[in-house]
Amino acid sequence: MSEEKSLNFIEEIVEADLASGKHQSILTRFPPEPNGYLHIGHAKSICLNFGVAKKYGGATNLRFDDTNPVTEDTEYVDSIKEDIKWLLEGTGHGWKQELYASDYFEQLYGFALDLINMGLAYVDDSTSEEIAAQKGTPTQPGVNNVYRDRTVEENLQLFSDMRAGKYKDGEKVLRAKIDMASTNMLLRDPIIYRIKHAHHHRTGDVWCIYPMYDFAHGQSDSIEKITHSICTLEFIPHRPMYDWCIEQLGIYPSKQYEFARLNMTYTVMSKRKLLQLVNEGHVSSWDDPRMPTISGMRRRGFTPDSLREFCDKIGIAKRENLIDFSLLEFCVREHLNKIAQRRMVVFDPLKVVITNYELGEELLLSENNPEDENGGEREVPFSKEIYIERDDFMEVAPKKYFRLAPGQMVRLKSAYIIQCDEVLKDAEGNITQLNCSYIPNSKSGSDTSGINVKGTLHWVNVATAVPMEVRLYDRLFTEENVGAAEGDFKEYINKDSLQILPVAYAEPSLAEATLNERHQFIRKGYFCLDKESTKEKLVFNRTVTLKDTWAKVNR
Repeated sequence: MSEEKSLNFIEEIVEADLASGKHQSILTRFPPEPNGYLHIGHAKSICLNFGVAKKYGGATNLRFDDTNPVTEDTEYVDSIKEDIKWLLEGTGHGWKQELYASDYFEQLYGFALDLINMGLAYVDDSTSEEIAAQKGTPTQPGVNNVYRDRTVEENLQLFSDMRAGKYKDGEKVLRAKIDMASTNMLLRDPIIYRIKHAHHHRTGDVWCIYPMYDFAHGQSDSIEKITHSICTLEFIPHRPMYDWCIEQLGIYPSKQYEFARLNMTYTVMSKRKLLQLVNEGHVSSWDDPRMPTISGMRRRGFTPDSLREFCDKIGIAKRENLIDFSLLEFCVREHLNKIAQRRMVVFDPLKVVITNYELGEELLLSENNPEDENGGEREVPFSKEIYIERDDFMEVAPKKYFRLAPGQMVRLKSAYIIQCDEVLKDAEGNITQLNCSYIPNSKSGSDTSGINVKGTLHWVNVATAVPMEVRLYDRLFTEENVGAAEGDFKEYINKDSLQILPVAYAEPSLAEATLNERHQFIRKGYFCLDKESTKEKLVFNRTVTLKDTWAKVNR
């Protein structure tokens, strides 16, 4: 496209801030919670935060929001870093600093003391049920409890005792004193610290009190001098708390901006639901190729280029919408068509014997990728015994059937034209072999203008065929809008989301395939080597079919 793409509203805000002199440079952050793997929704946020910063000469911090030790693990930290590096591969993007909310625990504790000293925070002994009841409803104001009027000195001592571990989980909390009558329920004296006697993956057992997200978020941004704190729309009600803390503490005024999160058909984005799928065994792991996680998509064969292109196409919006999964598949196909190496693999073999072929084994040349003029060619062994797909033959063929049938000719990809002369069957009447003859001067590239052949079949040489397991992945759910569907979301799991072919036969070059390569199995789809593959047992995953057949089959 020669026309320059219009700015999204976040870019408009950044440009206005830079033009006005409000900021000399910008600093964004990507703040994942290390309590699960990143999914395609996070990819949109990563592309936005890192992309905007790079476009305007700024930088991005990677900051883990590790304020809940009960749900966090270093496994998630490591996977998040790996996913971000992979997604940004080749872009020149990267994080300026790797930071953690736990880096600021002492400073955050100090901020809490400042609020207490200003009479803006108090220790509450109420139970969680009592606090919920006292907060009222959206139409009824909350009520103050007796602990709200504790003195500064009493609150300082109690908060110190909380830190010292003198109380059990849930016995006391620290609350901000804002407004129990606010129309925003989140401003009705929100909890800013709670007691959790749990081992933290970075600070160990040093702390037994931990800040709530709404307290840690804005202050962490301020400590780092984040200029544009970009969140999803569900954080709009949280913004007044973000601003209130910064204003009361008189610290660097980071600003929060919101955009629409990614919702996609035939999948779920909730970490809670994704964890449920893993823990209950509906999928094999967080990186199961059916999962919408970045690591699952990487294992399935999606490329970082295709995910970034997808994020670019859906854009940055202010309203929630549901993106069709087919758009993601389109972006993947577009990229894989350019880079994937073409290979021949037979899923359901039918043996063909070319009775008049007397050359022994011959090495034929076949192009690696017709979309790439520098893709080169490879050698493919050919002999009188080959396999073709069983469904590429019909004994009684209808008109306009261009594949193999008795007396009918087809071209073998990068090889010769053959004609079916005889059909062999077993005692039960099952077809076991086709005897065919070939036209010697019909090798691919030869002048065969006098022969009318409309069909081309892929094949593999029997003697050199490499066995492999093929895993055919499809959409994890049958329901388009899983989030809006009635009942348990697991009722809509697609029972055919994974089909395993224990033995397929491939041309020999695939025995040397690597994890980073992408392949188009001719007439079958796009595939990649799975991490469970070994030299003794090759395993390939289907990334996506050659065409979008889902709508036709499932409408």
